[in-house]
Amino acid sequence: MPKLFQINITANWGSHGKITEGIGQMVQSNGWESYIAYGRWFNESSSHLYHIGSDLDEKIHGLSTRILDNHGLMSRRATRRLVHYIESIQPDIIHLHNIHGYYLNYPILFDFLSSYNKPVVWTLHDCWAYTGHCAHYMFAGCEKWKSHCADCPQKSAYPRSFLRDNSYRNFEKKRAAFSSLNSLVLVPVSRWLDGELQSSFLKDIDRRLVYNGIDSSTFHIAEDTDAIKQRYHIPPRNKMILGVASNWYHKGLGDFIKLSRRIGEGYSVVLVGLNQKELKSLPKGVIGIRRTENVKELCKLYSAANVLFNPTWEDNFPTINLEAMACGTPVVTYATGGAAESIDSLTGAAIERGDLAAAINKIQNFCQAPKSRFSTPCRKRTEEHFTDHEMCKNYFQLYQELLSGNTSGR
Repeated sequence: MPKLFQINITANWGSHGKITEGIGQMVQSNGWESYIAYGRWFNESSSHLYHIGSDLDEKIHGLSTRILDNHGLMSRRATRRLVHYIESIQPDIIHLHNIHGYYLNYPILFDFLSSYNKPVVWTLHDCWAYTGHCAHYMFAGCEKWKSHCADCPQKSAYPRSFLRDNSYRNFEKKRAAFSSLNSLVLVPVSRWLDGELQSSFLKDIDRRLVYNGIDSSTFHIAEDTDAIKQRYHIPPRNKMILGVASNWYHKGLGDFIKLSRRIGEGYSVVLVGLNQKELKSLPKGVIGIRRTENVKELCKLYSAANVLFNPTWEDNFPTINLEAMACGTPVVTYATGGAAESIDSLTGAAIERGDLAAAINKIQNFCQAPKSRFSTPCRKRTEEHFTDHEMCKNYFQLYQELLSGNTSGR
C-alpha cells in the first residue's frame, strides 16, 4: 500500500490546511495511507496526524527570528524527531506545503530528504522558498531575489526581524538546501508564480502547475440570502459589495475604506475577516465581520453579494475569488500575482493595483446588471477549472508519474 506524507504549517485548518486534507482523502480513496505533519493549528483529520514541535519551541523560534533573522533555522530537535518519524513510516511520496512558520528547520529536513532519495513534491503557496527573507515582495516592488538578496527592504515584514538583517546568508542557505534534491518537483499554484520561478535560483528544478481548488459542494449558490442581509442590517434595496480575507495585511483594507467614501448611495460595503482593531477603524456605514469558520454563513454572504472586490496588493492565487464565483458572484480584483487567472470576461474584471476609479466603474457595472447574468457563468467556470476534485486528480496523476519515473517536468 503506497504511503503519502505531507508537511504543512496547519492540518485541516485554513486554506492550505484544507488542501492537504483534501489530498489526503483523495489518496485514501485510492487505497493509499495518508500522513500529515503540522506545526501549529489543526482540526480533526481522516489522515494520521503528527504535531511537529511544541508551543514553547514555536515561541523560541519566533523570538530568535525577531532578533537574528534566522527563520527556518531553529527547531532542530523538533525537526530531528520529525525525521525519525518519517523514517519509521517509510512514505513513498513526501509532499511539502508551507514549511515556514516558526516550526521547522529546513536544512535538517532537506539534508534528510536528499539521503532518503524518494520523490518530493513541494507546493509553493507564496514566494518564501526563493527569497532571503520575505514571503511576498510585490508590495515593496523588490526584485533583489532575481540576483541575490541583501539589505532587505522588508526586514520588518513577516518573518519579522527587529535587529539583524541576514537576508544575504538566508538566500545562500536556501539556495544550497533547496537545490540539493534530485527528485524534487515544484508545484506553483499560478502561471504568475511559475513565471517568477524562472527568474529565481529554482529555475532549473522540474515544475508542474496545479491550481488550488475549492469544494464546490460546500461553496454553492445559496437560495435564502434575505436572512443574512437582515442579520447584518443590509438594506434590501442596496447593492452589496463584499470583501473577504483571513488576514487583511496588504489585502487592501485602506482601499476599501476609500471606496466606501466614494461609491455613493445605494451600496453596502461588507468586510469579513477583521480583527478588533480593524473593526474599530471602519468608517460609518461599512459593515465589519470578524473571521468566521462558519462556512455556511460565508457561503450565504458570497451568494448575497452583487460583487466581490479583492483589492489585494500581495497574492499568489487567492481562493476567495474561487469561493465567490462558486456562489455565483462576479469578482473585481487587482491584477496582483495570479489573482486574475481565475476569472474571464464573463465572470469578473482585473484592474491595476490602486486604481480605485477603475474599480468603482467595474463594480458599478456589475451591480447595475441583473445578478442572474453572472451566476451561471461564474459557477460553471469554477466547476470546470477550480474544484478540489480537479486539483486532487492532478496531484494524484503527478504522484503516479513520480512512482513510475515518468515525470516530464515543466
